[in-house]
Amino acid sequence: MWIISTAMKRPITVVAAVVSMVMVAIMAITSMKQDIFPDLKIPAIYIIQGYGGMSPEQMEGYITSTYELYFLYVPGIEHIESRSIQNVAVIKVFFQPDTDMASAMAAVVAMANRATSLMPHGTYNPFVLRFDAGSLPVGQLVLYSVTKSVKELEDLAYTRIRPMLATVPGAEAPPPFGGNIRTIVISVDADKLRQYNISGDEVIKSLVTGNQVLPAGDVRTGDYMRIAPVNSDLPDIHQLDYMPIRTGHGPQIFVKDIGHVEDSSDILAGYALYQGRRTVYIPAVKRADASTVSVVDSLQAALPRMQSVLPDDVKISYEFDQSKYVREAISDVFHEGVLGTILPGLMILLFLRDLRSTLIVVTTIPLSLLASIVGLWLTGQTFNIQTLSGLALSIGILVDEATVCIENMHSHLANGAKKARAVFDACVETMVPRLLAMLSVVAVFVPSFFMTGITRELFIPLSLAVGFAMIASTTLASTLVPIMAVWVLKDEHKEKGKPDFIDHARDKLGDFLRLLLPMRAIIIPVYLVVAGLLVVTLYENIGKELFPESGSTQFRVRISAPTGMRVEALETRVLKAIDEIKLEAGPGMVDKTLGYAGQQPAMFPISSAFLWTSGPHQAVLDVQLKEGSHIAMGPFKDRLRRRLHKALPDTTFSFEPGDIVSQIMNLGSPTPITVQVTGHNLIADKVFAGKVLAEMKKISGLRDLQWGQPLDYPTVQIDIDRELAGQLGVTAQEVGMSLQPAFFSSRFVNLSLWRDKDSGFSYQVQVQVPQDQIKSKKDIEDFPTMNSMRREQMAPAESEGSPEVDPEIDRDYPDSKMRYRQHPLISDVAKVTYGVTNGEFDRYNMMRMVSLTANIAGDDLGRLGDDVKEAVKRAGKAPAGVFCNVMGQVPLLEDTFFHLLSGLLLAVVVITLMLLAYFQAPRIVLIVMSTTPAILSGVLVMLTITNTTLNVQSFMGAIMCIGVGIANAIMMVVFAETSRRQGMNADDAGVHGAQMRMRPILMTSIAMVAGMIPMAISTTQSAPLGRAVIGGLTMSTLSVLTLLPLVFSLVQKNADRGSGSLHPEDHGQ
Repeated sequence: MWIISTAMKRPITVVAAVVSMVMVAIMAITSMKQDIFPDLKIPAIYIIQGYGGMSPEQMEGYITSTYELYFLYVPGIEHIESRSIQNVAVIKVFFQPDTDMASAMAAVVAMANRATSLMPHGTYNPFVLRFDAGSLPVGQLVLYSVTKSVKELEDLAYTRIRPMLATVPGAEAPPPFGGNIRTIVISVDADKLRQYNISGDEVIKSLVTGNQVLPAGDVRTGDYMRIAPVNSDLPDIHQLDYMPIRTGHGPQIFVKDIGHVEDSSDILAGYALYQGRRTVYIPAVKRADASTVSVVDSLQAALPRMQSVLPDDVKISYEFDQSKYVREAISDVFHEGVLGTILPGLMILLFLRDLRSTLIVVTTIPLSLLASIVGLWLTGQTFNIQTLSGLALSIGILVDEATVCIENMHSHLANGAKKARAVFDACVETMVPRLLAMLSVVAVFVPSFFMTGITRELFIPLSLAVGFAMIASTTLASTLVPIMAVWVLKDEHKEKGKPDFIDHARDKLGDFLRLLLPMRAIIIPVYLVVAGLLVVTLYENIGKELFPESGSTQFRVRISAPTGMRVEALETRVLKAIDEIKLEAGPGMVDKTLGYAGQQPAMFPISSAFLWTSGPHQAVLDVQLKEGSHIAMGPFKDRLRRRLHKALPDTTFSFEPGDIVSQIMNLGSPTPITVQVTGHNLIADKVFAGKVLAEMKKISGLRDLQWGQPLDYPTVQIDIDRELAGQLGVTAQEVGMSLQPAFFSSRFVNLSLWRDKDSGFSYQVQVQVPQDQIKSKKDIEDFPTMNSMRREQMAPAESEGSPEVDPEIDRDYPDSKMRYRQHPLISDVAKVTYGVTNGEFDRYNMMRMVSLTANIAGDDLGRLGDDVKEAVKRAGKAPAGVFCNVMGQVPLLEDTFFHLLSGLLLAVVVITLMLLAYFQAPRIVLIVMSTTPAILSGVLVMLTITNTTLNVQSFMGAIMCIGVGIANAIMMVVFAETSRRQGMNADDAGVHGAQMRMRPILMTSIAMVAGMIPMAISTTQSAPLGRAVIGGLTMSTLSVLTLLPLVFSLVQKNADRGSGSLHPEDHGQ
């Protein structure tokens, strides 16, 4: 009461406070970030290690396992996942909720640095980064040219564009995709090595000694201190041609004698394909805490400057802009909110039939929203789909507070009260019911603060938006509304003329309720049973998923050729797939394609965090359909699967989310269904996973079912006979080092640098044999290796005369090619065979793991997740030490729904306790809560009718309906109980309460339903929320006006009219 009195005594102060709030809100709007979702705060750290040439077994055994053992020292770990393929290992460390991630990051970095000391020579320090579901590319910077090579484009992107991208606020700059880092390559000819009796190891060691980076130092000459550089590092790459390989006695052998030097790039690992042509692109990655819209705006503003540093024949463009999806999502919610403000205003005008009253009510809506925005700004929230949904959801309720006051003012004015007195008394009379109604709505969102994980991060922003708006609405209804009413409403109330439609409806309602009262003992149990059965039955059968489909025109397809296929052969399959996609979509329906075929370069392992491929046989293709193509994505993908399988029968395909909205909603999971089989025995894992795979094939709703790892990667195995090698004076290390330039390069085993004096950048120098020279077992067998015992006595095979035979070798090894005093060949010391191995080793908490992945179609995630669990059971009992878990989005769905259901029950408990505390009468609380079954059944019926799944959005609507429905029930029950305590019997009080509160209840309910209609009929992610609110609120309104009076009359029939106080004065003592 005091707040109303103070406001009416100091109206200018209230107006000044409102204007100040509006000004602060405007500043908040301009400074708040815009994104699709709030920061999900996933407590995870990624460690990414590259080592060129290492096999998956080596990466797992020497790199991954060492990191995992050391990370066990870090406190707060929830679990550790890892993936090891050739050249790259990715370790993901997940922490317990509420872990201090700054301390965790410091501990992980310290342990990572310590672990590298126990790793093979040449292991670089790893990349360690926080990685969140929101750390995703917001677009691609594509470089293209008709004259420049991919190598040149790569260097331009790496040295000119990437540094500029890194300075864009909120952006990260990963390495370019499509080429490899510029490198000075010494290409040695395998035949020349054999001809000159030189091994690859000799060339590498010559490079180390012949091109050494040493500090320059100084020389004091007279009064000058001269810098004294020594050209131990060659200034011109062509001088490397004259670098001696063999010195000492006999003719010298130079690099130019066995190969040539070229300014090239590291061994190519993959190709980037834009519109089917090779190119280079840089993903523009936003930080998890950065605004997508702001990052893209800043990036596009920097494009002209980026173009200015490139040659005229190179163009740069920003493609696959993901901010449009964020802008569309935010814009949709905004426009739905605007329509949701206009429609309730029209409903209020229809009911009140007074423009001035409507103006007062409608004015409170934007002011309440602006006050809520100030609250969101102060609590560090952003503009995202959750906060905007909360604001849009609040609009319909915001009319409630002011409408109740205005409607009561008109009643007082009709009874002859002066305007100021009528306004004051009307506001005071409704203050307690309004406060209880507001607290009921806010209370249903209190449990969100006790949730954990992603569910908490999604719900708290929405809860804050609704809570701040409701508190602002209640405050304005007790301050600004009475002031505006005194200023705006007419002094005299019009004499009541003919009864309006509300009066007729009120009379009809009274007659209908009196007709039902004698049957209340039957109607109420039937209502409870029917509503309960509806809730249980529909909840069990309705589809369940995390989020509704985004309706995007982008998709991603993962293309897997036969395991181990060369990237050149994979490229032809990708181009074929692009052609098939265009044919299936129709002429002109495919706008853009951008793909990456192959593996990430070993020097850029961090790229695997943004785009994972398991080897040279795998590609990822992003496809953008034309806007307005109206292609239904689900049926289109099914048709495309059939077409691609027919065109490329030996290639497998798997669809993944392509737009940023879907990628964030999938929380990093490429497919919704993943079955993980873990254990220390990999063979046992594979066998049991095969049984599960056979059972999963029987589920009709699964698509793209396949192994998650390549299990049959082809190999060439070189088995060294150490005894024989020792007799020939060759060590296993010399054999391995000799093969380094043949199989990979010297990049990781010996560091050699060259400085480009024109650009100021340094580049590695590496030795390698052209890849087209080693293409069979015979080429490997004939490759020379080092012989440390005979190095000094070796002569070139092209020397004059016949080669001298070493009698000792001729006697002991008559069939050996070593008999001519050459270096031993690989075939002299090792056996070369073809084989098969795992192309990827995955681990979960240090246990090896194989997985099965699948997409879903034609059914919901909840039902198919249950089907997959049944398939696992049908596969039989797992062997001892083998564990099988259904992962992907299924555990997240179950965890989210558990928290939502728990929150819903907790909300009911909170409201019950609040009402008990106020009414001091359990019977009243029971009456008010009796509307809950009707609300829940209304939500589920509406979702079922509209073929809408139960998801996070629709669950929000259900929770909101509980609060609003109970608020309406409080309004009616308080009025009925007041009438009963004034002398009416329970029957008449119940009917009278329904009749008297019918106008405000209908007015607020219809206004809120009208406000939700634009959202409900849209195709946005918020549509399920609007539909749930409409269904729940419709049933809530019907139950409050028809069933609640019956429950009231039954429960309060013989109730005491006392206050329930135990104080002696209240009992006349």
